[in-house]
Amino acid sequence: MMGRPEHAAVERPASDSASIAADAYATRHDPALAEALAEVAALGRLSDEDVRAMRAARRRHLATGATCALVLAIGLGAWQARILAPARAPTLHYQTQPGQQREVALADGSKLELNGATAVDVTLGGPERDIVLQRGEAYFDIAHDPKRPCVISAAGSQTRVLGTAFDINVARHEVKIQVYRGLVRFGGANGSVDVAAGWQSRFAGNTALAPTRFDPTQQDWRHKWLDTDGIRLEDLVDALNRSGGPIINSPPPKLAGLMLAGRFKLDNAPHLLRAIGPAYGFAAVEQGGKIVLKPGVM
Repeated sequence: MMGRPEHAAVERPASDSASIAADAYATRHDPALAEALAEVAALGRLSDEDVRAMRAARRRHLATGATCALVLAIGLGAWQARILAPARAPTLHYQTQPGQQREVALADGSKLELNGATAVDVTLGGPERDIVLQRGEAYFDIAHDPKRPCVISAAGSQTRVLGTAFDINVARHEVKIQVYRGLVRFGGANGSVDVAAGWQSRFAGNTALAPTRFDPTQQDWRHKWLDTDGIRLEDLVDALNRSGGPIINSPPPKLAGLMLAGRFKLDNAPHLLRAIGPAYGFAAVEQGGKIVLKPGVM
């Protein structure tokens, strides 16, 4: 009678044999798995269940490694993007109080003169120089740079220049521009007009009006003067309030749209309003330290 062999041969399905062969090949590329198999081999032959468990563990190990690599790659890419991306140009804010005028020298050689109660934001980086006139009035002397045009945005309007000098006034119902040197393109959603030196235009209802002439040699708000061929009374009140002095209340609706024309001195609001009031049918009276406009002549 023959003795029983110490280790009986175990037949395995072809699919399991192929998988084991693949895992055996994989151990050459995974030292940790090879070490584990060596330890198990010292204890005896692996069962089918042992092989399947080790195969599943290897898949989890590979998946975890791939996930970590992906997270690392994404993080590295984001870090490189932050490092390599060009820095956003800073936006500089300038403003004035009523009665205050301010000169601003920009890094590109341009100069701004701000009227009272005015605010602007300036961004010089990028392919264009961008200025936003938030409120008020400003005189712009833009340095010439053909490669980097300057765009001034104000209440829906845009003024595009390469280098010139002009004044922009944000009024209640329109934006006004007067050009002192060079040529600008002025307009908005419904088209633009070219305005040359000695000409002016208005922007209202998303439309730029045809330019008209003005006298650029006359002193303007920078010297406390206002020269106009037509201004609403409420806009004249705003111009006077920018110049300082006692506050003038907004005129009542009956007077707000009253059109005035002429050359007005802005340094003494009470005197001016009392002088022109009788000619336009209103009176200026002082109440509680402010000036109130009323219909009629007193």
